[in-house]
Amino acid sequence: MKTEVVKVHPEFPEIDKIAHCAKVIRQGGLVVFPTETVYGIAADFNNPKAMARLREVKHRGENKPFSIHIAQKGLISNYTSITSPMVYKLIDECWPGPLTVVVPATEDGKTIGIRMPHNVVALNLVQESQCTVAAPSANAAGNPPPSTCEEALRDMDGLVEVAIDGGSARLGLASSVVDFTQEAPKVLRQGSITQEDVDQITKKKTVLFVCTGNSCRSVMAEYFLKELVKGHSDVEAVSAGTSVFLRSTASAETIAVLQKEGIDATQHYSQPLSSILLKKSDLILVMTRGHRSQVLERVPDVENRVYLLREFIHETPGMDINLDIPDPMGRPAEAYEECMLMIKDAVKKLVKLI
Repeated sequence: MKTEVVKVHPEFPEIDKIAHCAKVIRQGGLVVFPTETVYGIAADFNNPKAMARLREVKHRGENKPFSIHIAQKGLISNYTSITSPMVYKLIDECWPGPLTVVVPATEDGKTIGIRMPHNVVALNLVQESQCTVAAPSANAAGNPPPSTCEEALRDMDGLVEVAIDGGSARLGLASSVVDFTQEAPKVLRQGSITQEDVDQITKKKTVLFVCTGNSCRSVMAEYFLKELVKGHSDVEAVSAGTSVFLRSTASAETIAVLQKEGIDATQHYSQPLSSILLKKSDLILVMTRGHRSQVLERVPDVENRVYLLREFIHETPGMDINLDIPDPMGRPAEAYEECMLMIKDAVKKLVKLI
């Protein structure tokens, strides 16, 4: 068999060429492709014949599993039911990038390695393939992983259908592999991400504030908490909105009330609520009962981490007390001042707990 070499632009790969290579994968073929770390071999993970060929060209035994590549962070939930915030903190920080996480698989109780590469050719290929893509490095066992297509073909020429030449791999170093199947995450193979990096990221406490548009209430809470925990690198304050469709700055009134506290929120841009944000957060604080319902509709597993922010003001509230923080949007400046006061009282009590 002669290996076809397809040269693509490393930053703007031609979609027709990527589609051609993706079709080869769907049909059970093997494709060499670039990532930011090293060159890999793509195969359909769920095609037994393709995986048998992959083991043959890699000289790899049945007892050593292959990791897979995904094109979006949220797709990790298709392959694992892990609920620990630590894994989501790390992938939110490091994906796309040179990180493979080893997590419990959803179906057979075994483990699976998952990575989201930081390379547009790789991401486009994985997405266009429309299947689960296994992707080990493109070298025979015992040989160094290749940084260029030419190096990959020294081992793989004639053994794979197609090789994509997308230029040199930027890092030239295999991804770090981090095991999340034990109580504490452990680096099994160190690449550019170290155990110290993993510990620093995963041990940080993440507090997420949620409102509707992420331009008023949640912004006040996020920035006021950031002000109170200045100098504490182990606490991360973030905010998001349940109905954010276009990124926008904080409202002028919100910026004004925060300025009175000596806080600058002019660089804030709204972000939509995502499953990754919810799963990485140790504490999720919502403004209304409606927001709580929306959070749990998206990710039911975080139920024991979701609270109304005003619950931190009323320690033993009666059943008839409304703990919602009303939306000041479109109301007079006084409404923003009142909103800020409610949020300040709650966040001050919150700081004592975290």
